[in-house]
Amino acid sequence: MADSNVAIPDYSKKVIVIDHPMVQHKLTILRNKDTGCKKFRELVKELAIFVGYEATRHFQLEPITVETPICKTTAYTLKGRKVAVVPILRAGLGMVEGLLELIPAARVGHIGIYRDPQTHLPIEYYCKLPDDIDTREVLIVDPMLATGGSATAAIELLKSKGVPSRQIRLLVIIAAPEGIQAVVDADPDVNIYTCAIDEYLNDHAYIVPGLGDAGDRIFGTK
Repeated sequence: MADSNVAIPDYSKKVIVIDHPMVQHKLTILRNKDTGCKKFRELVKELAIFVGYEATRHFQLEPITVETPICKTTAYTLKGRKVAVVPILRAGLGMVEGLLELIPAARVGHIGIYRDPQTHLPIEYYCKLPDDIDTREVLIVDPMLATGGSATAAIELLKSKGVPSRQIRLLVIIAAPEGIQAVVDADPDVNIYTCAIDEYLNDHAYIVPGLGDAGDRIFGTK
């Protein structure tokens, strides 16, 4: 777990806040309304690497012998860990490249969920996962955890495919307290990794202060 001076809300001991100085610096630029599309995409990718770093801290290692230019030595490699990165479409796509730089052998699944503009409830429209998803450590990625509707729907979908809760981790960049509460209420065994816990959701279910619509800012749409 990252060393953190950020107070974790009492409602959850399952939230890991990554408050590394470089993370917070990049997050500040990400929030700025004047940050352009290209820079925004780059920052989402970079922050995904930081979040992924913490989310994989529990991975086990095993010793192997390698020969350096100087001599043979004992070094360490990942111990049989199979990983799937599963973005929630569409904004989650912005985090995939960063996670694949960190874990090149990971498989990538996709879950399509959109939020009804009137009810704010999640509606699933697409799902494509690796055949052996139930044997993999699954990293769900989505830049924003707002109401928690999409995240909880994705978690339930993965569980319906046989993925145990203990193998699921939710990686986001910004989280609202309401979204964290929704995920914890739905499944308290799922760990949440985020760069910041913001203040609240407004009447339109946007995170405050937030960074606007992450999908629009990643892809340059409105």
